[in-house]
Parts: sequence; C-alpha cells; structure tokens
Amino acid sequence: MNLVEKYGPIAARNSISQYCPPKCFELAGKEFDFVMDTGECSGDIHLEFVDESKVNWSIMSGKFSGSSERYECRKADDYTYLVTFCMPEPNRENQTYVIDKEQGLVTLLRCVVGENPYWPYLIDSHWAFGYIKIEGEEHTDIRRHTFTDDVAGTGVRWVYGHELSTVHVYYNSHFYRIKYNNQANVSSLSSGMRSLPGSDEEAFYVKIKEGMYLVSVTEQNMEKILGAKMGFRSDTLCFLDNWNRMYSVGRGYGTATREGTPDREIFCMIGKYAKPEEIEEHFFTDQNPYTV
Repeated sequence: MNLVEKYGPIAARNSISQYCPPKCFELAGKEFDFVMDTGECSGDIHLEFVDESKVNWSIMSGKFSGSSERYECRKADDYTYLVTFCMPEPNRENQTYVIDKEQGLVTLLRCVVGENPYWPYLIDSHWAFGYIKIEGEEHTDIRRHTFTDDVAGTGVRWVYGHELSTVHVYYNSHFYRIKYNNQANVSSLSSGMRSLPGSDEEAFYVKIKEGMYLVSVTEQNMEKILGAKMGFRSDTLCFLDNWNRMYSVGRGYGTATREGTPDREIFCMIGKYAKPEEIEEHFFTDQNPYTV
C-alpha cells in the first residue's frame, strides 16, 4: 500500500488548515478580566470560557456584549494563546485575542464586516492593547503589546500543507505583498490575483514578545477591484508567528459568494511553518500601485 497515494488527497482537502495544531482546551472553565487602556477599542473586557467550545463575552466596558459564542483556541508557545470567535448576522464581526500569560498582557483585534458604505463586504480592523487583571494585585508594568516595524524587510515562504505554500514579503510596516510562483496548487487563486495591479494589501504588525509577532492582513484592494469575480470577499487573515520555532497559528475570516447561492461565512483555523527562501530585492523596493 502506498500511504501517500491513499492519504495525500485527503490531507490536501484541508488546504490551509492541514498543519493547524489540535484545539487547545486549557482555558475551559476559566474567566478573564482585561483592562484595555490603549487603542480604539479601549475599556474593560470580560471573557468566560464556559467549556471547551463556548465563551461568554463583554467588551469595551459592556458597550458590546453577546450570548455564548463558539470559540477556537490555539497556542503559539507554552504561555501564549490565540483565541477567536465570530458574531452572527446582522452585525458580523470576528474577535481575536492574544492572551499572553507570560507577561500578563493581551491584544484584541476586531474585524468588522460592512462598516464601509461603498464596499459592503469590506472588512475593517480595530485594535486594543492592555493587561490581564488579577484580583487583589496592582498591575504596575506600563509596557503593552504594540505596533512595530521589526518585521519590515522580512520575506519567507509559509508552508500550509504538503501541496500548498506562499511567499509573503513584509516590505514595510504598513503593507505586505505575495511573491507568486508556478505551483499548480495555487494557480486558481494566483491567476485571479495576477489580474490586479499588485498583490499589495494593508498589513498590521504587532510585537507580542521577543521572537513573536501578530501579523494581520486583509484583502481590501482585491475586494474593491475584483469583488465577486474572486468569490472570496475581503478575507482577513491573522497569524501569531513564533520565529523562535519558525511556525505560526492563525485564523481566516470573511465571506464566500457564489452566484445563485446565499453568502457563506468563512471562518477557519490555520497552521503553517516558515521555510527560509531567498527573495529578489525588487520585491522589497517595488512601488505600491495603490499609494501615491
């Protein structure tokens, strides 16, 4: 029996989730209070992890709260958790938290669908940074996770599965682009993207700790130009990259549209590992076609 022939196609169907690590259930039964004192989503946050799949939440000092949602949790190292869950219609959004128990810090990324009146599928990102509140203890550390340009100048091939990889080029602190190749496994996606003026999209880079960064990218330019032609509408991806171990955990969120069928929410967990690769210099210096 050839196990590659038997199981290879099964594994390939998992696409960007093939190398995603198993679910983490360590937070089940625990509650957290966060003091988010920096950023546009500032305010107190309360998360109650009811069990291995449900979380009760209240953010921005109760300005936004909801009933139980189904959450996903993955670990980037022994002390750092990526927690993410979605709100249903009519106010669709995804909330993703980096809970850093080593430093007692936390980051919130809210990705909201439909805030832009010109582009109803467009996803916008909103951020907050703060600390984990411990009853009876004063938090005196003034440091927070923060936006950084440490990542700028980095190019790497990310391997999502045995047949799927892409090269990301982080050429400055606000944007990234993709280096294409001729792999058949990415041809359907890259052929559509090649019709764009460039693969450049806005990116956010947040330093969590030494050797660990949260990277968030959203396909806004693709949505504005190609729209329904791609079928994936302004998908947003965020990755908790562990450079000490050269691997990453993340999530994808967005909307899939297909003519004649209802819109379908995209929400998936992602795992990948880094494969260093020499990147031609022009990928770091080419003009961004979407900026003046």
